[in-house]
Amino acid sequence: MKKSTEIIGLPIINISEGSEAGSVKSLVINPDKGTVDFLTVEHEEWQVSIKAVPFRKVVGIGEFAVTIDSDHAIIDLNEIPIANQLVNKRIRITDTKVITKKGQLLGAATEYFIDDESGQIIGIQLKLAERDVYLKAAHILTFGKDILIVQEDAEAKIAENLEDLVKEGSGEDESVSVEQKQVDLLFGNKLLRDIHSKDGSLLIQQGAVLSYDDIQKALNDGPGTFVELSMNTEV
Repeated sequence: MKKSTEIIGLPIINISEGSEAGSVKSLVINPDKGTVDFLTVEHEEWQVSIKAVPFRKVVGIGEFAVTIDSDHAIIDLNEIPIANQLVNKRIRITDTKVITKKGQLLGAATEYFIDDESGQIIGIQLKLAERDVYLKAAHILTFGKDILIVQEDAEAKIAENLEDLVKEGSGEDESVSVEQKQVDLLFGNKLLRDIHSKDGSLLIQQGAVLSYDDIQKALNDGPGTFVELSMNTEV
């Protein structure tokens, strides 16, 4: 588990070349999944386009660096519309108000914690009556640009220390399913051939950069279609 502030600013190291590819500028949050999907890259030579590393391409996040296999893990967000949309949503957690579903102000979020293997947001730290407390991400209903909406009984679910949050959040319900990992691996890949549904209609066209909607279409059509999709993509 990592704090967001422990990741931002870390150098990004290319393992295959033993070189620095930039540093982590920001974390891009997917509000629908409650995950960090991308790390944007700060590099003095990249002034126009936004570059990022998909979280699924991160090899590891250590105390001193984020590691990736090669520079191929770094993408131009302008080439992946869905990723670009996430950046433009500007979802943040720190310095946001935390409000219950019925409009009661709980406090202000001051930090959040990430599973450094999956990118899943585990929970948040918030200031409540001049003390720091913790809330499991499962109690967050909406990740907004300026406000986090939480369940009405969220105050009763608050943990007084970080150890309790980790213990509470370590249950099976927080695990990332095998299917979800497969979906994350396919996201952003290029499709090498047309994929047709079981009734023969065109489902996803060759050359498409796969979005979550595309992958969900294949999942909904059945295991055979999803396997065919998986076998016909490239990064």
